[in-house]
Amino acid sequence: MTDRKPLTYADAGVSIAAGNALIKRIAPLARATARPGADAELGGFGGFFDPRAAGYKDPLLVAANDGVGTKLKLAIDTGKHDTVGIDLVAMCVNDLIVQGAEPLFFLDYFASGKLELDTATAVVAGIAEGCRIAGCALIGGETAEMPGMYAAGDYDLAGFAVGAVERGEQLTGDGVAAGDLLIGIGSSGAHSNGYSLIRRVLALVGADLAGPAPFAPATSLGDALLAPTRIYVKPLLPLVRAGQIKALAHITGGGFLENIPRVLPAGARAIVSAPTLPPLFDWLRAQGGIAAGELARTFNCGTGMVAVVAAADAPAVIAGLVAAGETAAVIGRIETGTKGCDVTGSAGSWGSAEAWTASHDG
Repeated sequence: MTDRKPLTYADAGVSIAAGNALIKRIAPLARATARPGADAELGGFGGFFDPRAAGYKDPLLVAANDGVGTKLKLAIDTGKHDTVGIDLVAMCVNDLIVQGAEPLFFLDYFASGKLELDTATAVVAGIAEGCRIAGCALIGGETAEMPGMYAAGDYDLAGFAVGAVERGEQLTGDGVAAGDLLIGIGSSGAHSNGYSLIRRVLALVGADLAGPAPFAPATSLGDALLAPTRIYVKPLLPLVRAGQIKALAHITGGGFLENIPRVLPAGARAIVSAPTLPPLFDWLRAQGGIAAGELARTFNCGTGMVAVVAAADAPAVIAGLVAAGETAAVIGRIETGTKGCDVTGSAGSWGSAEAWTASHDG
């Protein structure tokens, strides 16, 4: 026998009550993302989705999962948690649209050492907002409280999205050929890639996240760097379904150099004329002494998505994207050659005193 007080789960650092309270808070957020095929109610052991109710006859399902990476450290350091959920959704659903798939539903995983209700609610509110922008339903998720696994205040995120495309209508890139054009679609910043290098630059210069951003003085540096990843689903889906796009490349880690070749067939080489470097990336380049080629393989450098289209379709595709609120322009072409990508900048561009070319064979 012992006189010790009987242990509870709460004594070990896990609060079942806090978890239940979070579900009550976020249930209305999930409910607001309901769409045909899903009621987006939380609380069951799994979420159902009916592709027929969504209008599909013979769909192929496409799945993607991702996280937000070390951008989360900036959210934690600034106490701004309401946008990283949008990033989480964006990184998944943008990988679906490049296959020609419409995002249907989303699930999230939120892990921390101690569940802070306000923080978790803000994060999930961002996830719900991302789902709303993408047109998919938030049908479930998991919250894990793991004492000893994370430092105080830290948390991690993972997301999982499923989409659908009618059989035979998926984007494969097989039809890409010499003479096709590359249309670059503008990003909203660094999105969710390269933040380990960004944080290294911040540490190097002793940057103040609460102070004005040197490249955008009207906003704080922290807010500028936390600008959420742009979600391209709704602007691109009508163009994909109209057969005006041959292939799409989501420009994430690896930049132009490594992502464009992923959607090219053998014998096709992408030739990219480097667009003007936006102020954020020019500042990072200057402060970190980052070479042009390293920028081109690390960041999106102002272009979050690249569409490959027939030359005759380019004007209509650009017009459609601009009408949907996107920034779009021709940034290159497809030539015959070894599968891969060349990115070329003129003298004086991207901080280089001479013309430069960075290449990657895919």
